[in-house]
Amino acid sequence: MGILGVGAILLLAGGALGLLNPRGFSLRWLLVAVTLVVLNDLMLTNGYGLLPDLLPASDWNWQGKILALITTLVVASLPVFGWRASGLTWAQGAGSLKSVLPVALLYVAFFTGLAVAFPSAPATPETLAFQLTMPGLEEELFYRGVLLLALDRAFTGRRRILGVEWGWGALLSCLLFGLAHAFGVSEGRVSLDLVTMALTAVPSLIGVWIVLRTRSVHLPVVLHNFGNAITLLL
Repeated sequence: MGILGVGAILLLAGGALGLLNPRGFSLRWLLVAVTLVVLNDLMLTNGYGLLPDLLPASDWNWQGKILALITTLVVASLPVFGWRASGLTWAQGAGSLKSVLPVALLYVAFFTGLAVAFPSAPATPETLAFQLTMPGLEEELFYRGVLLLALDRAFTGRRRILGVEWGWGALLSCLLFGLAHAFGVSEGRVSLDLVTMALTAVPSLIGVWIVLRTRSVHLPVVLHNFGNAITLLL
């Protein structure tokens, strides 16, 4: 139910934004983005529990994350998307690393500070392995990769801010990332954790800025996994 709510929010918000600039709006690509969000959730939940558990029992959703990652890679390989256009490339935009490295260092410093201020309990090897790999790989390739590309094609209007061309699609991808972590529906009750929303949506803005600047998701993947794991390492 939660993902249906997120999909509905994307469709309603996207449709409303599209009315503001109909010439720069593609309903087809907005529907593609909604489909991607639902498909990603389908894989993360192992087909909403319909798929058999092929991996040994564990504390983390390895199978769902791997299925979602594979699905994202398949989508990125489609000609209408493409690996490079989706940001799945080692190549960085010309001269971009010089401008993004200070931001990346601030990101590292911020999450290191959080880890020092709010230490966590000792982590198991499995927890550490999961946090060093799966969240950044699966979520960045999806939210800052194929989903961002679909949304950018749904909203073609751009405004240059902080050295990159922003569109409504970039902002919507951050909103969806925050909602994916903070919004839920359980037993008919709707919940929205605003603290979680802020702690996920704001860093995702940094991730989107880096992708728009470098045209690659690789640095956001590294930063994402660092942010998740540093509190477990200190």
